[in-house]
Amino acid sequence: MKTYQADQIKNIALLGNSGSGKTTLAEAMLFNGGIIERRGSIDARNTVSDYRPIEHENGNSIYSTVLYTEFKNKKINILDTPGLDDFSGGVVSSLFATDTAVMLINVQNGVEVGTEIHFRHAEKVHKPMILVINGLDHEKANFEKSIEMMKERLSSDLVIVQYPVNEGVGFNALIDVLKMKMLKYKKEGGIAEVLEIPADQADRAAELHSLLVEKAAESDESLMELFFANDTLSEEEIKKGIRKGIITRGMLPIFCISAKNNIGVDDLMEFIVNDAPSISDMPAPVNSKGVEVKPNPAGPASVYVFKSAIEEHIGEINYFRVYSGKITENLDVVNSNNGTKERLSQIYLCAGKNRTRVPELHVGDIGAFVKLKNTKTNHTLNVPGNDWKYEGVKFPEPKYRTAIKAQSESDDEKLGEALNKIHLEDPTIIIEYSKELKQIIIHGQGEYHLNIMKWHLDNIYKIPTNYNLPKIPYRETITKSAQADYRHRKQSGGAGQFGEVHMIIEPFEEGSTESNMMKINGKEIKLSVRSKDVIELDWGGKLIYVNCIVGGAIDARFLPAILKGIMEKMEVGPLTGSYARDIRVYVYDGKMHPVDSNEISFRLAGRNAFSQAFKIAGPKILEPIYDVEIMVPSDRMGDVISDLQGRRGMVLGMSSEKRFEVIKAKVPLAEMNKYSTALSSVTGGRAMYTMKFAEYAQVPGEVQDAVIKAYSEEEEEE
Repeated sequence: MKTYQADQIKNIALLGNSGSGKTTLAEAMLFNGGIIERRGSIDARNTVSDYRPIEHENGNSIYSTVLYTEFKNKKINILDTPGLDDFSGGVVSSLFATDTAVMLINVQNGVEVGTEIHFRHAEKVHKPMILVINGLDHEKANFEKSIEMMKERLSSDLVIVQYPVNEGVGFNALIDVLKMKMLKYKKEGGIAEVLEIPADQADRAAELHSLLVEKAAESDESLMELFFANDTLSEEEIKKGIRKGIITRGMLPIFCISAKNNIGVDDLMEFIVNDAPSISDMPAPVNSKGVEVKPNPAGPASVYVFKSAIEEHIGEINYFRVYSGKITENLDVVNSNNGTKERLSQIYLCAGKNRTRVPELHVGDIGAFVKLKNTKTNHTLNVPGNDWKYEGVKFPEPKYRTAIKAQSESDDEKLGEALNKIHLEDPTIIIEYSKELKQIIIHGQGEYHLNIMKWHLDNIYKIPTNYNLPKIPYRETITKSAQADYRHRKQSGGAGQFGEVHMIIEPFEEGSTESNMMKINGKEIKLSVRSKDVIELDWGGKLIYVNCIVGGAIDARFLPAILKGIMEKMEVGPLTGSYARDIRVYVYDGKMHPVDSNEISFRLAGRNAFSQAFKIAGPKILEPIYDVEIMVPSDRMGDVISDLQGRRGMVLGMSSEKRFEVIKAKVPLAEMNKYSTALSSVTGGRAMYTMKFAEYAQVPGEVQDAVIKAYSEEEEEE
């Protein structure tokens, strides 16, 4: 296998709605490059890309797949991505690892939901893009309508490079207005016959050629001067303008293909290898020390792992991109994320599940490692002496959550291992082992996303599981001051137990100070602050523990035991068993026994005194509130706002952003259950949202009553 230098390598991510033909196009590109001898198909379940059982069963891509092909003595690395938003992790990581996005549009349907979502992902990271209209051989093909939709929903910076001569059944010819030639294909597709443009197409081709020239000139001042001087540009000058326009996203060129019949694919590949950006054309990544890592062939070897997978009979595979220098077999490197020393004993090129071993890879290339000790997605490997790392892929925040439980307790350990492996392959699935909720909570991108995960547990890992409604991590606090005292006494022959604690509790607010006088039930109690402990709680908020003991009523050695008892009740609040927070406790009096007092006595006395005081201090439940940002088509905005209001959401503001309305709201987590499914239903799948924890806020009275009742019923059942 030939090794390629940076200027001979192009890295592309195939984007598009499910069913737009990404996998079929990849198959044709591998066939044209001689990587495979015959093209597979989705229906026959024999494509190089969608090779996993779950993809065969569902008929679409679930994971991104790393592929490569060769064309005109150059190499194209291809990342075929899933079309459904639930699997957006594969799209985001693929965009990070490549230099150009190739977006497919199904000509029958035009711009679909997945098209818009993928376009936004690419736009967010300023990724250059080539647009490809596919399926022009279909009887319902409508090129002009697709162009109109693309201008309306995607961008006004579209420029037609190719258009079909005879779209529909029998499609076999297109006009290339860059070359100003007609490309005609045989029935089996493949390599085009290059012909002169027919007379009946001359005027349209000339008009589109002029628009292409103008758009190319706009991308470069020197080209603009040449254009004004000569009223045109040469083909090489146009290509220069196109290359610049693509990199800045000021130009989105449109190509035409039938991936199924391998028509137009050769010309698209030629454009990619000659004119698509390479690693040296794109901004260099900045490492953790704030330094740009230039794609220097002679620089220190540095690679970034953008994807990990687990393959049967092989184990863990790490897919990487070389950002500096070159890597060779048996090279010793250091994982900058965890300090592990790794030896690169085997390096592979991958075309789906097919792997070709190579001795080295150069800057800009993409490959795979096997049998590394402690390297995962988002890790950086450097030669010794370079301890920096790359910022890495920013995966989307989870939007859907459910609780999971093995049907048999004997499978609990196996389930934990399986979930960790699933997270390794798909970092957008977050596993939370919640001690507080006594549940394993799975976070993902949508209901379908987690249903696919369950398929793997059932069929690959053979672990029967159930999905359950996830509990809400409420918090409990108080709204007023209260006093309580408790005496713990126990006699059972010999040394007994005795401890008595008097305390006052009050709500704690940041910036407030301790009181020296409290009025409880009409009685004033003087407090002399001796010392205080500020405990930052792991679950948020604080506990302020104030020692006001005077005259030795309680020995100082028992104060930590009292605090321990209080913390036990802070961890299991009396209303819902949730964590308590933001409370100040004054321990101001008590009694000891010279023989029977010990730590356990004061721990129990402190715990019970705190519990009694909590119950009469106006206890309230706090609920997690999330910042939710929704991008929605303007014609569906009213429906989305109505739905949010029905979820106790508070709309904070609205704005417009590139053909969409953006709604910002605060919504309780308790009301976000299955929101991704509901939003898709309300907007026809065209909306996209993110959610992020914002704060805890007090729940309304009627909601608190319902939550407390549900908790009581659950306790009775147990």
